[in-house]
Amino acid sequence: MSNNYPSLLIVFVMNGGEIVVVTGFGPFRQFLVNPSWTAAQGLKLCGLGEQTDVFIKELPVSYVKTQQVIAEIWQTLHPKFAVHLGVARGSSVIILEQTGKNCGYRDKDVCGFCPDSHCCVEGGPEKLDSVVNMKAVAKEFKQADVIYSRDAGRYLCDFAYYCSLYHGQRRAALIHVPSSGSLALADRLVLLLQTLICTMLDQLDDPSETV
Repeated sequence: MSNNYPSLLIVFVMNGGEIVVVTGFGPFRQFLVNPSWTAAQGLKLCGLGEQTDVFIKELPVSYVKTQQVIAEIWQTLHPKFAVHLGVARGSSVIILEQTGKNCGYRDKDVCGFCPDSHCCVEGGPEKLDSVVNMKAVAKEFKQADVIYSRDAGRYLCDFAYYCSLYHGQRRAALIHVPSSGSLALADRLVLLLQTLICTMLDQLDDPSETV
């Protein structure tokens, strides 16, 4: 595990902005460069507004390491919000996931491992929903090929999402980015993600809009 978090936290505090964490995943199967991590790097470059500090982290496609990194992010950085990006193979649209599921993780990760309990957090709630109303956000961007989902797939994306919802009092999002179509083009995707995330942050600031 990296020991850079405390120094990064000092930098963020000095900047005076609120912290938003954006993660993407590392190499996986045919994705030698994972589009989700490319998008996270793009968001770091374009930012989320002057009052927001963006911290990005690449998550390995490993249950154990992802669980450790997610816990450390919330315990050390205390972000306002965390956005986890994953790639949806074969999809040409952006998918906003509402729900993280705790159990049912039976597919092995890149290390050939899956949790013995097949759960994210033993004894945790069966499912957790983001405080952000993803259906409302998706409705605003319907013409931009953005859709809503309550089934994130029971693999590393879903696993990371549930862990983040658990540690962050549900202040997290999972966005599946497309692997094909015009939206998969990096520049267009990053600009749309930037607008989507800013919309989610606006909703967070208005308690009447959250779930």
